[in-house]
Amino acid sequence: MNVSLQNIDKVSALLTVKLEKADYQEKVDKSLKNFRQKAQIPGFRKGMVPMSLVKKMYGKSVLAEEVNKMLSETVYKYIQDNKVDILGEPLPNEDKQKEIDFDTMEEFEFLFDIALVPEFKAEVSTKDVVDYYEVEVTDEMVDNQVKAYTQRNGKYEQVSAYEDNDMLKGLLAELDEDGNTKEGGIQIEGSVMIPSYMKNDEQKAIFAGAKVNDVLVFNPHRAWDGNAAELASLLEVEKKDASEMKSNFSFQIEEITRFVPGDLTQEIFDQVFGKDTVKSEEEFRAKVKEMVANQFAADSDYKFLIDARKMLMEKVGKLEFPDALLKRIMRQNNPDKDEKFVEGNYDKSIEELVWHLIKEQLVKANDIKVEQDDIANMAKEATRAQFAQYGMMNVPEDLIESYSKEMLKKQERVEGLVNRVVDTKLAAALKTQVKLNNKAISAEEFNKMFE
Repeated sequence: MNVSLQNIDKVSALLTVKLEKADYQEKVDKSLKNFRQKAQIPGFRKGMVPMSLVKKMYGKSVLAEEVNKMLSETVYKYIQDNKVDILGEPLPNEDKQKEIDFDTMEEFEFLFDIALVPEFKAEVSTKDVVDYYEVEVTDEMVDNQVKAYTQRNGKYEQVSAYEDNDMLKGLLAELDEDGNTKEGGIQIEGSVMIPSYMKNDEQKAIFAGAKVNDVLVFNPHRAWDGNAAELASLLEVEKKDASEMKSNFSFQIEEITRFVPGDLTQEIFDQVFGKDTVKSEEEFRAKVKEMVANQFAADSDYKFLIDARKMLMEKVGKLEFPDALLKRIMRQNNPDKDEKFVEGNYDKSIEELVWHLIKEQLVKANDIKVEQDDIANMAKEATRAQFAQYGMMNVPEDLIESYSKEMLKKQERVEGLVNRVVDTKLAAALKTQVKLNNKAISAEEFNKMFE
């Protein structure tokens, strides 16, 4: 057996593997013996089939299988042992490879095209300046979060006068051109609506300050700008007929219902942050502010890594790649796609590849490793974040543990968690190595950066 690597240029090489009969014959003979022991051929007892017949029936396929198996092992062992840094998979050479005939040949030569990783150095220093955005946590943001908690303990109350966001219940009746109840027209008892959801401010204003037993006249079509879905729901008609309903309607108010948020109590404090962690509204608001700030800190690190990526890619500059070979690899990895797909997505894939290579160097340089505990903790963090979206901040640890373990059963989720761990550790390392240009920013401005 002979294996050699010939560099074609800086980023591509030709790998040649030569196999002689002595390299594979022992494996072929052993495999044929196994076939002979198991073969069930009419006229012969099991295990007693003549070897000449076994070779005639299975010799070519066994030879091809064993040679290909040995070839695969040889190629990857050579790449591993010689630390050849390659991109993608070795591909059979399309120009110099001679046709292989397992019927007549005993010596085989296989040629593979290999894409090599371009040589470059990715490193950072305090001369590199990267923006770091610190989101300002305003009193309004704290108020909104506190309000979300109190609403969980809120209740609905009957009131006598309407205010924005109140819900009205009453008799809805279609009117004729003279303003009288239309004979045979739509009448709905117990109709429910929330005027603040109306699209037309003029129609919405009709309900301002309205009281129980008041009879108000409005035009639903104008109120909801002719939205068929809204009108069909309110008037209880088919959607296809709703947009044609342009009559005025009267609405006699029978009930006005208002949602009243709950009070800030020790019960809410304990629900959100655990028993007796905070004992006053002042402490609660301070803890909420800290929590919101921590949530934004993770987003700030994410934005920092995006900006660090841009800086590093500009610093590394344009790298040379074996484009034709990489496009072949891309076509092989996307067999259901056509040439147009490859050409249309190649530049973007190269951009992602460059960042992947840069990131690999930085991870290695900073000795970043992902342990099983890191993945488990990230799964718990992701689970807590999911619960937090629904205002559930103090979820019992055993429930977090249960949900996170379910997450770890899915391979694609595990891969995502590993990437998040790497990104988190890499961002932490880079923040200590570059010069941070700290910038205070509002949440609104910060969120616009991701649009």
